[in-house]
Amino acid sequence: MAVGLKDTPERYGRVSRALHWSMAALILWQFLGVAAESIAEKSALADAFKTTHSPFGALIFVLLLARGGWALLSRSLRRPHGTDLLGRAARAGHLALYALMAIVPALALLRAYGSGRGLNAFGLWQVIPSTGTRIDWMVAPASALHGPLAWALLVLVGGHVAMAIFHDAVLRDRTIARMAG
Repeated sequence: MAVGLKDTPERYGRVSRALHWSMAALILWQFLGVAAESIAEKSALADAFKTTHSPFGALIFVLLLARGGWALLSRSLRRPHGTDLLGRAARAGHLALYALMAIVPALALLRAYGSGRGLNAFGLWQVIPSTGTRIDWMVAPASALHGPLAWALLVLVGGHVAMAIFHDAVLRDRTIARMAG
Protein backbone atom coordinates (compact mmCIF):
# COMPACT_ATOMS: atom_id res chain seq x y z
CA MET A 1 0.00 0.00 0.00
CA ALA A 2 1.25 3.48 -0.82
CA VAL A 3 2.45 5.74 1.96
CA GLY A 4 -0.40 7.75 3.43
CA LEU A 5 -3.16 5.25 2.75
CA LYS A 6 -2.73 3.34 6.00
CA ASP A 7 -3.62 4.58 9.46
CA THR A 8 -0.89 5.27 11.99
CA PRO A 9 -1.05 6.17 15.69
CA GLU A 10 -0.39 9.80 14.67
CA ARG A 11 -3.07 10.14 11.99
CA TYR A 12 -5.73 8.37 10.02
CA GLY A 13 -4.76 7.37 6.49
CA ARG A 14 -6.40 8.55 3.29
CA VAL A 15 -8.78 5.58 3.11
CA SER A 16 -10.11 6.07 6.65
CA ARG A 17 -10.46 9.81 6.10
CA ALA A 18 -12.23 9.40 2.75
CA LEU A 19 -14.69 6.89 4.22
CA HIS A 20 -15.27 9.00 7.36
CA TRP A 21 -15.89 12.30 5.55
CA SER A 22 -17.92 10.72 2.74
CA MET A 23 -20.23 9.14 5.29
CA ALA A 24 -20.36 12.37 7.32
CA ALA A 25 -21.41 14.31 4.22
CA LEU A 26 -24.05 11.74 3.25
CA ILE A 27 -25.49 11.56 6.77
CA LEU A 28 -25.59 15.37 6.94
CA TRP A 29 -27.37 15.38 3.55
CA GLN A 30 -29.93 12.89 4.86
CA PHE A 31 -30.78 15.04 7.87
CA LEU A 32 -30.84 18.25 5.83
CA GLY A 33 -33.37 16.52 3.60
CA VAL A 34 -35.54 15.55 6.55
CA ALA A 35 -35.34 19.14 7.80
CA ALA A 36 -36.22 20.53 4.35
CA GLU A 37 -39.21 18.22 4.11
CA SER A 38 -40.48 19.15 7.56
CA ILE A 39 -40.09 22.90 6.84
CA ALA A 40 -41.39 22.97 3.26
CA GLU A 41 -42.88 19.59 2.40
CA LYS A 42 -44.08 20.43 -1.12
CA SER A 43 -41.04 22.44 -2.26
CA ALA A 44 -38.55 21.74 -5.04
CA LEU A 45 -35.80 21.58 -2.44
CA ALA A 46 -37.64 18.95 -0.39
CA ASP A 47 -38.33 16.98 -3.59
CA ALA A 48 -34.64 17.08 -4.53
CA PHE A 49 -33.68 15.70 -1.14
CA LYS A 50 -36.45 13.11 -1.25
CA THR A 51 -35.20 11.60 -4.54
CA THR A 52 -31.75 11.05 -3.03
CA HIS A 53 -32.75 9.82 0.44
CA SER A 54 -33.10 6.10 -0.32
CA PRO A 55 -30.15 5.75 -2.73
CA PHE A 56 -27.88 7.72 -0.43
CA GLY A 57 -29.05 5.58 2.50
CA ALA A 58 -28.06 2.46 0.56
CA LEU A 59 -24.70 4.08 -0.23
CA ILE A 60 -24.18 4.84 3.47
CA PHE A 61 -24.75 1.16 4.19
CA VAL A 62 -22.21 0.08 1.55
CA LEU A 63 -19.66 2.63 2.77
CA LEU A 64 -20.21 1.45 6.33
CA LEU A 65 -19.38 -2.11 5.32
CA ALA A 66 -16.20 -0.86 3.65
CA ARG A 67 -15.40 1.32 6.64
CA GLY A 68 -15.95 -1.51 9.10
CA GLY A 69 -13.74 -3.83 7.09
CA TRP A 70 -11.04 -1.17 6.80
CA ALA A 71 -11.26 -0.44 10.55
CA LEU A 72 -10.76 -4.12 11.34
CA LEU A 73 -7.75 -4.30 9.01
CA SER A 74 -6.33 -1.08 10.49
CA ARG A 75 -7.10 -1.80 14.12
CA SER A 76 -3.50 -2.61 15.08
CA LEU A 77 -2.19 0.51 13.29
CA ARG A 78 -4.41 3.02 15.10
CA ARG A 79 -3.92 4.75 18.42
CA PRO A 80 -5.80 2.69 21.03
CA HIS A 81 -8.74 4.26 22.87
CA GLY A 82 -7.25 3.49 26.24
CA THR A 83 -8.61 1.60 29.22
CA ASP A 84 -9.60 4.58 31.39
CA LEU A 85 -13.18 5.84 31.60
CA LEU A 86 -12.76 8.21 28.64
CA GLY A 87 -11.25 5.44 26.51
CA ARG A 88 -14.04 3.01 27.34
CA ALA A 89 -16.64 5.70 26.65
CA ALA A 90 -15.00 6.44 23.28
CA ARG A 91 -15.07 2.76 22.36
CA ALA A 92 -18.73 2.44 23.40
CA GLY A 93 -19.65 5.61 21.53
CA HIS A 94 -17.96 4.43 18.34
CA LEU A 95 -19.62 1.02 18.59
CA ALA A 96 -23.01 2.69 19.04
CA LEU A 97 -22.35 4.94 16.03
CA TYR A 98 -21.37 1.98 13.87
CA ALA A 99 -24.39 -0.01 15.07
CA LEU A 100 -26.86 2.75 14.27
CA MET A 101 -25.17 3.55 10.96
CA ALA A 102 -25.82 -0.09 10.06
CA ILE A 103 -29.27 -0.55 11.59
CA VAL A 104 -30.92 2.64 10.25
CA PRO A 105 -30.25 1.96 6.55
CA ALA A 106 -30.74 -1.80 7.02
CA LEU A 107 -34.26 -1.10 8.30
CA ALA A 108 -34.93 1.10 5.27
CA LEU A 109 -33.66 -1.65 2.95
CA LEU A 110 -35.88 -4.16 4.75
CA ARG A 111 -38.83 -1.82 4.29
CA ALA A 112 -37.99 -1.34 0.58
CA TYR A 113 -37.97 -5.09 0.04
CA GLY A 114 -41.05 -5.67 2.19
CA SER A 115 -43.00 -2.96 0.39
CA GLY A 116 -42.58 -4.81 -2.89
CA ARG A 117 -41.53 -1.58 -4.61
CA GLY A 118 -37.80 -2.29 -4.44
CA LEU A 119 -35.09 0.32 -4.65
CA ASN A 120 -33.31 1.58 -7.72
CA ALA A 121 -30.51 4.07 -7.11
CA PHE A 122 -30.61 6.79 -9.79
CA GLY A 123 -31.39 4.24 -12.50
CA LEU A 124 -27.86 2.88 -12.17
CA TRP A 125 -28.01 0.33 -9.37
CA GLN A 126 -30.86 -2.05 -8.60
CA VAL A 127 -30.33 -2.22 -4.84
CA ILE A 128 -33.53 -4.11 -3.99
CA PRO A 129 -35.56 -5.88 -6.68
CA SER A 130 -39.21 -4.94 -7.13
CA THR A 131 -41.35 -7.95 -6.25
CA GLY A 132 -44.81 -6.38 -6.26
CA THR A 133 -45.60 -8.31 -3.07
CA ARG A 134 -46.02 -6.54 0.26
CA ILE A 135 -44.68 -8.31 3.34
CA ASP A 136 -46.16 -6.56 6.38
CA TRP A 137 -43.87 -8.16 8.97
CA MET A 138 -40.92 -6.49 7.18
CA VAL A 139 -42.54 -3.11 6.60
CA ALA A 140 -44.10 -2.54 10.04
CA PRO A 141 -41.00 -2.81 12.27
CA ALA A 142 -38.83 -1.01 9.73
CA SER A 143 -41.32 1.85 9.48
CA ALA A 144 -41.68 2.03 13.26
CA LEU A 145 -37.94 2.05 14.02
CA HIS A 146 -36.19 3.77 11.08
CA GLY A 147 -37.08 7.34 12.10
CA PRO A 148 -36.55 7.11 15.88
CA LEU A 149 -33.24 5.31 15.46
CA ALA A 150 -32.16 7.87 12.87
CA TRP A 151 -32.79 10.61 15.45
CA ALA A 152 -30.78 8.62 17.99
CA LEU A 153 -27.99 8.46 15.40
CA LEU A 154 -28.16 12.25 15.02
CA VAL A 155 -27.76 12.63 18.79
CA LEU A 156 -24.73 10.32 18.73
CA VAL A 157 -23.23 12.22 15.80
CA GLY A 158 -23.67 15.43 17.79
CA GLY A 159 -21.92 13.81 20.74
CA HIS A 160 -19.16 12.57 18.44
CA VAL A 161 -18.57 16.09 17.11
CA ALA A 162 -18.70 17.56 20.62
CA MET A 163 -16.14 15.05 21.87
CA ALA A 164 -13.84 15.75 18.93
CA ILE A 165 -13.98 19.45 19.79
CA PHE A 166 -13.41 18.60 23.49
CA HIS A 167 -10.37 16.51 22.56
CA ASP A 168 -8.90 19.37 20.54
CA ALA A 169 -9.84 22.28 22.82
CA VAL A 170 -9.37 20.72 26.25
CA LEU A 171 -7.15 17.67 25.89
CA ARG A 172 -5.19 19.21 22.99
CA ASP A 173 -4.49 15.78 21.50
CA ARG A 174 -5.04 16.86 17.87
CA THR A 175 -7.93 14.43 17.30
CA ILE A 176 -9.50 16.60 14.60
CA ALA A 177 -6.16 17.08 12.86
CA ARG A 178 -5.64 13.30 12.84
CA MET A 179 -8.93 12.83 10.96
CA ALA A 180 -8.87 16.02 8.89
CA GLY A 181 -5.52 15.19 7.29
